Amino acid sequence: MGTLEENRSLPVYRAGELSFGVRAFGRDEVLDHDTSWGEHAHPTHELLWHDAGSGVVRVGHRLWTVAGAVALWVPAGLVHSGRAFAGSRQRTVHFTVDTPALGSGPVAVELTPLLGLLIDRLGTEGIGEESRELTERMILDVLRPSAHELVLAVPQAGLISPIVETVRDDPADQTTLSVWASRIGVSSRTVTRTFEAETGLGFSRWVAMARVKHAVALLGVGHEVAEVAERVGYRSASAFITAFRRATGVTPGQFRAPALVSDSVN
Repeated sequence: MGTLEENRSLPVYRAGELSFGVRAFGRDEVLDHDTSWGEHAHPTHELLWHDAGSGVVRVGHRLWTVAGAVALWVPAGLVHSGRAFAGSRQRTVHFTVDTPALGSGPVAVELTPLLGLLIDRLGTEGIGEESRELTERMILDVLRPSAHELVLAVPQAGLISPIVETVRDDPADQTTLSVWASRIGVSSRTVTRTFEAETGLGFSRWVAMARVKHAVALLGVGHEVAEVAERVGYRSASAFITAFRRATGVTPGQFRAPALVSDSVN
């Protein structure tokens, strides 16, 4: 994680508010510092991912982790904010609004090798108009929602805010549901019902997902799996790997890319 943080501001555009000469265009950036973007909206649909490192996109009270082979589609005009960590290589492709949206909200997208190659081809210098149009059509044809969406709803109920703040600040905290209920002065069932109403997940499942979110950020900047397991509250790497795979569908090693991180910061 970087010790400095850069805060950036971007405009809030309506969908289609600006016009462009091409249907799709991209950009990439290696971030020297932890970087945050305040609330903004693009006039275009955005496909966002990280070749190295990781980031988070926030819409309302929901957080999407963007890392590994999972990209995120953000519809044009949707107000969102974001954060990415030092050493990350962040890449985006923007699509004009005549491109059919994948949904009315953010959609996790599988970043397959074919999709990656097509996106790289789109950025080839001197690509002809006919080749560009063909590449754009092929990209849209292979865009598929991912089954490995990593999204965490942040509860807003004051009753459970001490739990949320503790897990945010120390994901390794081992306080149990019954102990939390006693501290708050309600029954365990009330805590569980509040989490379910706010997030769709019970207490234990929400804590597990919050730990995975923290773990992805650590893995994305090259920390060892065993170290990450300890820092997010697991007594063994094997238990952490099992929980991580249950939540994401992949192993922690697939989120950790030391070579890419090294290349990005040099």
